[in-house]
Amino acid sequence: MNFSSHTTSPTPAFRRALTRRWFLGECGIGVAGIALNSLLSREASAAATVNQLKQPHFPAKAKRVIYMFQAGAPSQLELFDPKPELTERDGKLPPPELLKGYRAAFIKPNSALLGPKYQFAKHGQSGMDFSELLPHTAQLADDLCMIRSMQTDAVNHAPAQILMNTGSQQFGRPSFGAWSLYGLGTEGEDLPGYVVLTSAKGTSGGASNYGSGFLPTPYSGVPFRSAGDPVLYLSNPKGIDAQVQRSSLDALSELNQFSVQEAGDPAIAARIQSYEMAYRLQTSAPELMDLSSEPKHILEMYGIKDVKEATYARNCLLARRLIERGVRFVQLFHEAWDQHGDLTKKIKKNCEDTDQASAALVKDLKQRGLLEDTLVVWGGEFGRTPMVQGGNDGRDHHNRCFTMWLTGGGLKKGHIHGESDELGFNVTRDPVHVHDLNATLLHLLGFDHERLTYRFQGRDYRLTDVHGTLVKGILA
Repeated sequence: MNFSSHTTSPTPAFRRALTRRWFLGECGIGVAGIALNSLLSREASAAATVNQLKQPHFPAKAKRVIYMFQAGAPSQLELFDPKPELTERDGKLPPPELLKGYRAAFIKPNSALLGPKYQFAKHGQSGMDFSELLPHTAQLADDLCMIRSMQTDAVNHAPAQILMNTGSQQFGRPSFGAWSLYGLGTEGEDLPGYVVLTSAKGTSGGASNYGSGFLPTPYSGVPFRSAGDPVLYLSNPKGIDAQVQRSSLDALSELNQFSVQEAGDPAIAARIQSYEMAYRLQTSAPELMDLSSEPKHILEMYGIKDVKEATYARNCLLARRLIERGVRFVQLFHEAWDQHGDLTKKIKKNCEDTDQASAALVKDLKQRGLLEDTLVVWGGEFGRTPMVQGGNDGRDHHNRCFTMWLTGGGLKKGHIHGESDELGFNVTRDPVHVHDLNATLLHLLGFDHERLTYRFQGRDYRLTDVHGTLVKGILA
């Protein structure tokens, strides 16, 4: 309407009605509709590009990641960081100056010291120390890069797990796996680019540990179940065979293609792709999960006695099979390490369940020529206290100092980085914060962690938030 053609001006009530709010709300393009359309466009764009290879910032040392997340926090003092002084001071109180400003999760800070429960020995040409609980991992001494100076901010499981995996203690941030997929894309078309495998129990941090946060949902980790269909509703119902399924999808695709041509809605294109991915999964996922084709010596190497039994060992072998099929990021979660009491017995059981398979995965990758461009990470969300909890056989959460190990593309081998004090309480040399670790992992994948960003709510976000320094000391 051209108001200048009228001799009389619009009434005040009419002018008030013609507001921007009225226009957005009533003209078929409400704010909610605009926001939804924008979101669907981003989702569709992501669905179209997630299977496309992308160029990192610089040549990458590693192309893919296997992250063995030992949720619950393994005790570095029983596994990786020998402390003879702590053994000598077993049962004594820690020095008062050590406890200034210290915040424990549950125990009183002035609890008595607890000496390590198991013996250590040096292994390999590097002379790397390992507990007697880890005879298989010890065989990898000259292939591993061990960080004994890890630090984090959180003192409880869920916040610490989410911080380790997303760079923030708050829910809703993209995980490391999602950032990797966002930056690199994936090589395979028949499987998701980011797959999650769990054993023991579910993680305290839940799906936030492998979610996409504000990144489009195609970058999320896809959990594969240990029994039955790897993904729910993957099998066809009774009476529906492969030919009927294919014909139905073809007909549905044609209808959707008509809609795309008429409406130009990118969400429809994304829907077509999701249907096709689900169809391909019906063939590829069952074949992937069927370990009966693996040679007997490989199953024995991993310690797998029953190929159908859902175990950590089975997940380790599946991780190798997944990356062979083009999956970019595989994350194993094994939450069983929270030994506040009965430490001596339970940590031994944990190692019996995980040591052989973890080592076998590295050996298997190496013998197949995959380790040189695969990044393998082993560790939990924090460590355990030098002080006792649970009578005389347990340790509390400890965020000031813990140990992780890594191996694969671009990392030093047979190398120990960082050092803790004689009681394993504080880092004394080369501290590595969670943000520093994530910055370095992204570097190995070819990314400057400050430049791999995504704009959300007016701000450019990244995995390392506003922190992170490259740990050059662990780079080959």
